[in-house]
Amino acid sequence: MPANLPPPYLKAEEEFRRASTPADRLEKLREMFRLLPKHKGTEKLQSDLKQKISRQKDEIEGGKAGAKKGGVSHAVPREGAGQVVLVGPPNAGKSALLAALTNARPEVAAYPFTTRAPQPGIMMWQDVPVQLVDLPPISPEFLEPWVPGVVRSADAALLVADLGSDDVVEAVDAMLRRLAATKTELVGTLPFDDHDESLRHVKTAMIANKQDDPGAGDRLAVVREFFEPAFPVIPASAEGGQGLESVRDAAYHLLGVLRVYTKIPGKPVDRSRPFTLPFGSTVLDLAREIHRDFEQGLKSARVWGSGVFDGQTVKRDHELQDGDVVELHVA
Repeated sequence: MPANLPPPYLKAEEEFRRASTPADRLEKLREMFRLLPKHKGTEKLQSDLKQKISRQKDEIEGGKAGAKKGGVSHAVPREGAGQVVLVGPPNAGKSALLAALTNARPEVAAYPFTTRAPQPGIMMWQDVPVQLVDLPPISPEFLEPWVPGVVRSADAALLVADLGSDDVVEAVDAMLRRLAATKTELVGTLPFDDHDESLRHVKTAMIANKQDDPGAGDRLAVVREFFEPAFPVIPASAEGGQGLESVRDAAYHLLGVLRVYTKIPGKPVDRSRPFTLPFGSTVLDLAREIHRDFEQGLKSARVWGSGVFDGQTVKRDHELQDGDVVELHVA
């Protein structure tokens, strides 16, 4: 969390944590967004707040709809360090990419609109699980009405482009325009001066898929010319396996998280599954992630890592670094 947040924001944040109803939580999230200083240092926090606002609104609206007529929910329960959605025009190879990167086995076919429901899978990046969710394709003629809501609630997106098609630029541009009409914009870099709560920016990398298709090299050059100023472009082939490690790296780094390992006093480090926290998180944030009761009882911690000498005792507000080992001392 960025340092030097104003006291009114911190007060609203504390009230949000104590809120007991969805309506109260939504009110406090909106108050936090209004009170948050808008500058580059808070761009990730702005995005996270808008994401939480979107999810809270969906929860409230979903509850009202369920009370009236139990409809089908397309929400995907979150798993791992974060949720990254796969979006793209028809036949771009999103399902093949999901199958190549995760344990999921979606239907993969050479015709468009094979995917009609969200398809989740778990991708491993080193020792961190990341959830990928394949979504139905988006075209000028067709957009599943629930898809923008899933994109808005995700932590990040991979925009999949088809290097096997001569119309790759036109198809991607049309898809972006159709999604933007729902006030959902895919961006390579989050804006730091955004004051519109209703406009959701989703941090995105472009995967130029099918790089081994005939003519793909020439199309990749055109894709880079049109889109690389807006997105990082990563060539890959879900079928041939090229570039998949770069795709894994891109998906993980979009999340903006760091890994922290914990240890119990007198015991070895638990490296089986790290905690993942947003960049800028503190020892107190880690304690809160482990158990809410730790927040009140936390006195200090010992940290082994790049920013301290081994076993250094630090205070609750010590900012953590990727790979740190933390031993919490709770009263």
